[in-house]
Amino acid sequence: MSTKTVSPNTLRRQGDSGQSGDKIFSTASLLAGCLILAVLFCVAVFLLVQAFPTFVADPADISGGSGFFSYIWPIVIGTVIAATIALILATPVGIGVALFISHYAPRRLAQGFGYLIDLLAAIPSVVYGAWGYAVLAPQLAVAYEWLANNLGWIPIFEGPASNTGRTILTASIVLAVMVLPIITSLSREIFLQTPKLHEEASLALGATRWEMIKMAVLPFARPGIISAAMLGLGRALGETMAVALVLSGGALNASLIQTGNQTIAAEIALNFPEAFGLRLSELIAAGLVLFVITLAVNVIARWIISRHKEFSGAN
Repeated sequence: MSTKTVSPNTLRRQGDSGQSGDKIFSTASLLAGCLILAVLFCVAVFLLVQAFPTFVADPADISGGSGFFSYIWPIVIGTVIAATIALILATPVGIGVALFISHYAPRRLAQGFGYLIDLLAAIPSVVYGAWGYAVLAPQLAVAYEWLANNLGWIPIFEGPASNTGRTILTASIVLAVMVLPIITSLSREIFLQTPKLHEEASLALGATRWEMIKMAVLPFARPGIISAAMLGLGRALGETMAVALVLSGGALNASLIQTGNQTIAAEIALNFPEAFGLRLSELIAAGLVLFVITLAVNVIARWIISRHKEFSGAN
């Protein structure tokens, strides 16, 4: 049997070619990362410059006549409430659907469910808003009336209930439906990446399928689940048209079933076209606040993931 020899010059050329490819790829990756940072920096600078007149203006000239803090605080609370409720509703359902697709459903059924979930993410937000306004809100108005009559002693269900159903709770339910595909799709992919040896070892030791999921799949997927939830939260915080169509804005109140409350994104969308001068600066300042909130949410999420990654099994 003859063996083919490779000359040192050929090996050197191949090595140089591989090193050149690595350099090109690393340089392109570095440039892409720097570009993202540059865009974020430019956005932050633009918001700061355009919002500056609001911060130095006379408080009496700001909407409401009591300064920017009094104007922005209620809609910040409304934004956080809507996004938090949406996340609370969507995360357990998304994880459950992802587990069903990845570990319980037959292969053909799981494939169809996966396509269906991905299609939900492609529906425009204005369609969700129209559905929430025309279909969901009228149906929920009856339920809100029942809650006000029977559980009105709880502050979040205090009456009088909205006759139209266009409340912060309705907007939160619409947001939950919108972020559900994001959480489900990402969680499903993370669950499918669980090492088969971990799953088979758990089953070999006598664990049931649920015990295997609890001991092997969920610990491995914990950082991914947190990332999926934070991406969903970011979508909920910044959603505009769906909330603007569903929510009937008004003064901040503790009840989730009364008319009132507003979010930052919806406030900007509803008032930006006619805004000018100081009012335009106010809305841009509100956008700056939303930018800071979203950035803070992502920083907290990365901190949580870094604390738990040593227990994930991924490393």
